[in-house]
Amino acid sequence: MGLLIPLLQKCVQLLALPVYVLAFLGWWDWICKKSFPYLMSRLSKSYNAKLHKEKQQLFGNLADFAGSSGHVSLLEIGAGSGANFSFYPPGCRVTCTDPNPNFQQYLLSGMAQNRHLRFEDFLVAAAEDLRPVPDSSVDVVVGTLVLCSVDDVAAVLKEVRRVLRPGGAFYFMEHVAAHSSSWIYFWQQVFSPAWKLVADGCSLARETWKNLEQANFSELNLQHINAPLKWSLVQTHILGYAVK
Repeated sequence: MGLLIPLLQKCVQLLALPVYVLAFLGWWDWICKKSFPYLMSRLSKSYNAKLHKEKQQLFGNLADFAGSSGHVSLLEIGAGSGANFSFYPPGCRVTCTDPNPNFQQYLLSGMAQNRHLRFEDFLVAAAEDLRPVPDSSVDVVVGTLVLCSVDDVAAVLKEVRRVLRPGGAFYFMEHVAAHSSSWIYFWQQVFSPAWKLVADGCSLARETWKNLEQANFSELNLQHINAPLKWSLVQTHILGYAVK
């Protein structure tokens, strides 16, 4: 098994050779930044349909973290095309961030379809560096399918804790590494190198729950689930919320 995984990795990388060539020429990053927002806006509709119940459960108590105004001040990192907007309570004041400015046109479409929310700003920023957002200034931070592709998960969680007010909450839903004895984990290892390049930095087998456990939140509500995504390398998920 120890020799089989590297061999299969090379086979997958060979199949992805055109992408490696484009990356070597410096073109793949440009292609991803232009095409990835469109692709994710399409995929997010299918993902939402399959995990609608799970998202409803996840965000069901979000209104409990409303501030003194009676409405939730919410920062969504890596907001993408706004796939979570329909799950937020009415009157929610939403600021979005994403490192890719090409997502903005898809966010505008999402905003137009969710008039029950109040949209305040779109910031082009990496989740590891949220300097435009003041300390202790938001009630809730949301990040779904984000921590798989950031450069430094610990740095992101440190920023999340910084911008949250005391008693505020971080909501998350992420695909993670499968159990090490499973076939899904085996294939995650095989596809990981090529997947990370092709999927704009997404890592298949991060143990993100460990980062959350080490992030010094006062309370962590976390559950592992098998998402209804049959035959998928991203079937294993965690979801929940952590309180500052």
